[in-house]
Amino acid sequence: MEFLLNRYRNLAVLLVAILVQLALLAYQARTNQDVRLIRVWSVAAVAPLAKVIEAGRSGTFHFFRDYFVLLGVREENRKIKADLERTEMENQYLRAQLSTAENAKTLRIFQASSESKTVAAHVIANTTDTGANVLIDRGSSDGVQKGMAVVTPAGIVGEVISVFSKASFVLLVIDPTFAAGVVSEKHHVHGTLKGHDYGTVTVEHVQNEQTVDQGEWFLTSGDDGIFPRGTPVGQVTIVREGRNQKEIYVTPSGLQNGLEDVLVIVNGVHGAIPDTPPVDQPVHLLAPPGPDESSADAPAQSGAHQTDLDRVVQEKRAAAASQGQVYGEKNTPAPDSNLPPKNPDPSHPPPHP
Repeated sequence: MEFLLNRYRNLAVLLVAILVQLALLAYQARTNQDVRLIRVWSVAAVAPLAKVIEAGRSGTFHFFRDYFVLLGVREENRKIKADLERTEMENQYLRAQLSTAENAKTLRIFQASSESKTVAAHVIANTTDTGANVLIDRGSSDGVQKGMAVVTPAGIVGEVISVFSKASFVLLVIDPTFAAGVVSEKHHVHGTLKGHDYGTVTVEHVQNEQTVDQGEWFLTSGDDGIFPRGTPVGQVTIVREGRNQKEIYVTPSGLQNGLEDVLVIVNGVHGAIPDTPPVDQPVHLLAPPGPDESSADAPAQSGAHQTDLDRVVQEKRAAAASQGQVYGEKNTPAPDSNLPPKNPDPSHPPPHP
């Protein structure tokens, strides 16, 4: 480097002198816009670099500004989402509370209007180990016994099968081991309600000749000693003739709205509980139901339900009694039906033939 400077010293000095003179001339010279020429050159040389620097600075500034703005928007969106989730949970809770309050109100109204004595219970667990069972929070200390009916205002639910001090197991109507006596509301057709593995119920032991309509309601008949007569069971969804008996499928009305609160019938409308010797737990049974309300218009006399054979037997007994014989007694001849029967009471003459 020192060699080059020594060799081209004169040329280097000349170039420096020319550049200085050009700078002095540019400083003294002016453009048409009254701007010094040196300033024009310096601006032209610096402007591209300044433009690049400014573009980088502006892009960096906008990037960080948008980044922090997006962070704020993201945080705001997160808060809004959390508020919406909390509001939805509150709405669900309020809906559940409203539904529970409505169910409780319905149960109170049903208890007040029902002639049966009932105990309100809450379903606290579902079990699958022994079939379609649920666990309720009422037991022997509340008067619940094995064999009692469990219902809701909409219909029957099941039967108490195990009783503890503060809880009880209830066998639901959809369990295959469940059975109850039922009768159709319109045609008064009697049958047996049975549960099935696939969660449906059917009415069995109904002959093909008997009439059951689709949509017809079935009610409990009271013949099973568990459910009081007249409790809703469900509506017929499918009815068709089978091979030997009708195939009748029923939608259980007591299970349609879910199971939260139920009623245990501790004393049915049919009267006192009979004293049944328990095997391992006392079994609650209702007394047999009285005459069906649908037959209230029928005569109360026993003769209104007699058959032709019953009337013939009565006539034979009356004829035998008038002839001093006992109809049906061993080694006694048959009474003579051609003889008019004697009138044992003169105040009531026999009717003319």
